[in-house]
Amino acid sequence: MRYQRPKGTADILPGTSETWQFVEQTARDLFARYRFDEIRTPMFENFEVFSRTSGDTSDIVTKEMYDFKDKGDRHLSLRPEGTAGVVRAFVENKLYGPETQKPYKVYYMGPMFRYERPQSGRQREFHQIGVEAFGSNAPELDVEVIALGMNLLSKLGLKHLRLALNTLGDQETRAAYRQALIDFLEPHFDELSDDSKVRLHKNPLRVLDSKDAHDQEIVADAPSILDFLTPDATTHFNQVKASLDALGIAYDVDATMVRGLDYYNHTIFEIMADSPALGEGYTTVLAGGRYNGLVEELGGPEMPGVGFGMGVERLVLLMQAEKVAVPNDHPLDVYVVGIGDETSIETLKLVQAIRRAGLTADRDYLGRKPKAQFKTANRLDAHYTLTIGDQELANQTANLKAMATGEEVSVPLADIYQDFQAVVAQKFTTK
Repeated sequence: MRYQRPKGTADILPGTSETWQFVEQTARDLFARYRFDEIRTPMFENFEVFSRTSGDTSDIVTKEMYDFKDKGDRHLSLRPEGTAGVVRAFVENKLYGPETQKPYKVYYMGPMFRYERPQSGRQREFHQIGVEAFGSNAPELDVEVIALGMNLLSKLGLKHLRLALNTLGDQETRAAYRQALIDFLEPHFDELSDDSKVRLHKNPLRVLDSKDAHDQEIVADAPSILDFLTPDATTHFNQVKASLDALGIAYDVDATMVRGLDYYNHTIFEIMADSPALGEGYTTVLAGGRYNGLVEELGGPEMPGVGFGMGVERLVLLMQAEKVAVPNDHPLDVYVVGIGDETSIETLKLVQAIRRAGLTADRDYLGRKPKAQFKTANRLDAHYTLTIGDQELANQTANLKAMATGEEVSVPLADIYQDFQAVVAQKFTTK
């Protein structure tokens, strides 16, 4: 029987995995520049970690969660997103204490799981890279996180980016807007989708995020949350916009944007890319916002937070569509050619010595003739070949050839074993 991978998963093979490594390394380097450190949390958590933070009316909890009972009858869930687990770790490890530098800035990367219909750039096992910063209410920190997201996508070669910005205000704003939405939607109750009927009184903002076409027609005329902002919420949002202006980061205010998770307040944002790789129009690649109250929800003290998450599968599709060049971090420095069975042990020793010298090396393992080995060296774009046959073995030498120029010299094996890089520098003026 020939087995297949589970539906909604993907094998990331060599040829594509290099792009993933480039994305991850670029992110790590940039995050370090912004003083974010890596945090690694479990791939599964107690179910309540996600149900309490994502909201019991969110699609993630009601439809998409991979949850199960383990042998000890504990209700667990594979993580559907990264923030909740990071917040749980922040609380459990008491990172909110005064001895911890604030804001406390971390990043994560790894697989997430949601049971949904697989489509381009969206799998049941997918990967996210994200950042979280705890301990500051400053709108400038919101802007730093947004600027970091824009910077990251630009460094990864994406063009035609659009930043959509909104605010969900503070608790007073949300309470007033919640009632206004209910009052607006109540007369349309019978027309709403079944999901939106359930959400209307539990979390009416969720109706704004409905994918149902008729729901979207109804909410098109809904009141705007921007009309319900308190003075404090208005000040925060104005400072965010002013700071973005100061940094020269263009944005559009989208008052209909609410995001798919219940824990956001104040600033929320989405960074979109315009590419046919994911359909017509702009597609969200990276999104996030402020989530004051989430630390308290998981048992910690009052502690503000802000962050973003980015889907790697979607990003890689966009990079491929934009034909972003990914650097080859491990080109083949030396291909060792062995002529005759008696040279096999020596060629094995040579590739190991070259690798210990800090270079990449390979040799034949299929018993091929010298001509085929040289063809392989050419195909792999080796910088040098190192050839040894019976005569060279007897003389304890090898022939070193620079593939770019064709220049070839005889080199003592002892010198190669002692310091191969010095041999190359001495024998060839240019590499």
